[in-house]
Amino acid sequence: MKVGLVLGAGGVVGASWLVGALEALVSETGWDPASAERIVGTSAGAVVGCLLAEGIPPEYMSAYIAGRSLDAIADMEDRGDELAAGDGASFRVHRGLPRLGPGSLRMALSTLRRPLRHSGPALVAGWLPQGFISTKPISDVVDTFVADDWPDHSSFWAVAADYGSGRRVAFGRADAPPARAADAVAASCAIPSFYHPVRVGSRRYVDGGICSPSNLDLLCGYDIDLVVCLNPMSSPAPLPGGSPGDRLGALLRGVAGRRLMREVEKLRKSGTEVLLIQPTARDLEVMGWNFMARGRRVEVVEMAVRTTAVQLRRLRGRRLMPARSPRRRIRSDLVLPEAQAAAA
Repeated sequence: MKVGLVLGAGGVVGASWLVGALEALVSETGWDPASAERIVGTSAGAVVGCLLAEGIPPEYMSAYIAGRSLDAIADMEDRGDELAAGDGASFRVHRGLPRLGPGSLRMALSTLRRPLRHSGPALVAGWLPQGFISTKPISDVVDTFVADDWPDHSSFWAVAADYGSGRRVAFGRADAPPARAADAVAASCAIPSFYHPVRVGSRRYVDGGICSPSNLDLLCGYDIDLVVCLNPMSSPAPLPGGSPGDRLGALLRGVAGRRLMREVEKLRKSGTEVLLIQPTARDLEVMGWNFMARGRRVEVVEMAVRTTAVQLRRLRGRRLMPARSPRRRIRSDLVLPEAQAAAA
C-alpha cells in the first residue's frame, strides 16, 4: 500500500496537536509516518512535516515542545538552550518600516478578478495590512534540524500562497520555484497581517492555509492508495464555551471542516482512500480558540496522544489503516546518549 501524509494548518496550538497525534499514530499502528510516499504540510503542518521528513521522530518533537532535556538535540549547533526552552517559536517584530494600507494590492485585485478560483481567506488576504512579526524564529528551527537545503525525504511539500497572485505553491514539487526548506516552511507559516511575508527568489509568499487549511486535494492524481490526513483546524465536535472568541473559533473550524470534506470527497472520487483524524471535543477543551496560545502546547500534545489513540483503536482491523512499516533509521546525531549506551 502506498500511503501519503497530509498535515494541516493550525498555528502553535495546531502544531502541538499534530505532534501528539503523530506520536499516537506511530505507537498504535506501527506505521512510520516518515515512510509516506509524499508528505504535504501547510503552515504548522509544514514545520512538523519538515522535521518528520528529516528523520526526527514525533516523540523527539514532543520532548522538544515540553522542554525536556534531550542532549542530542540540545547540543545541535550550540543553540540547544534556546530551543529546548521553546524560544525558537517566540515572536519577534520584523525589522523595517510598517507598510500602510493593503499588504498586497496586487493580490487583492488579482483574486478579485477570478473570485471563483480562490477561497474566501485568499480573497481577503491581500486587503489586510502587511504582517509585522518576523518568521526568522521559524526559519531558525528548520535550519537547526535540517542539515541540508531540503529534508532527507525528497517528496516533502510545504504549501504557501503567492502574495501577488494568490496562487497556491507547493515548494518541493517539480513545478515550484527552488527554495531552501527554512524559507519554504517560513513562507507556509506567514499568516497575513500577523507574520511578515517571506521572499523566495523575486516573489513574496504567505501562509498556504489561506488557500486551504489542509490542501489535501494536492494529492489527487498521484499513485497513492491511502492518504492519512491530520487536520487541527477542523473538528466534528462543537467548540465548548460561548464567548466571542469561542464563537469565532467555531466559525473558523466550521469553514475549515466544510472545505476539508469537499477535498476528501474529491480524493475519494479519484480512487484514493482517506483516513481523516481531527481533534475531538476533549482536544478542543484544551486547545481553545486562540491558535497562537503558546502556553497550551504541552497540554495539547498530551491530550492529542490520548484522544488519537482512542480514535485509531476504534478503526483497528479496517482497511483504512496504514500497515506496519520498518522505522526509518534515526539520524545518528539524534540518538540519545543513554540509547547509545544500551545498544553498546
